[in-house]
Amino acid sequence: MSPRRSYDQYCSAARALDAVGDRWTLLIVRELLGGPRRYTDLHADLPGVSTDVLASRLKDMERDGLTTRRRLPPPGAAYVYELTRRGAELLPVLQALGEWGAPALDERRPTDAVRAHWFALPLLRGLGALGVGEGLLEVRLDEGRFHVRLGDEDAPPYGDGEAPGEPDARLTLDTRTCEAVSRGEATLVDSLRAGRVEVDGDGPLAKELRAV
Repeated sequence: MSPRRSYDQYCSAARALDAVGDRWTLLIVRELLGGPRRYTDLHADLPGVSTDVLASRLKDMERDGLTTRRRLPPPGAAYVYELTRRGAELLPVLQALGEWGAPALDERRPTDAVRAHWFALPLLRGLGALGVGEGLLEVRLDEGRFHVRLGDEDAPPYGDGEAPGEPDARLTLDTRTCEAVSRGEATLVDSLRAGRVEVDGDGPLAKELRAV
């Protein structure tokens, strides 16, 4: 394992960047915030990263106490990477970066990769502004599906694919609306009120969203 690089500055921001300032590190955190992932899954959802760089970053993150690696029991018997509590505390950091970077999104370029669950961070920000209650929410986009958990600090805040179990509400957004919310050009509140977001479900969370 390569020695840890440091800015050698007595500053909390510099110390933080010692751990997460390398290229790809925070995007690996973004993927692992969705729960434990296999190496092959991480590589598939981080288009452009080389296998050597991904392996190196994961080793550095484990050394710095951001991730752990464990072996799944049979029949899986594969290794997965997951965030430690300290690693999971980077969620608000990524949310702040996403909000700051939203104006730079512009229109989607032909070369831009996209995954449905990458929209979880701006959606969580929008849901936080609404102040809705707890629950499991499934989100359907043209690019695929993901789910978010509200009010459960012991579980990953979001995950790829359909909700595990029956969700408390389902949201359906088209690509144009999703991109507008991600860029900060439209709020989730405005999109709900304008009928650009479809809400399904009979639980309290669905009723709250329809009442916005």
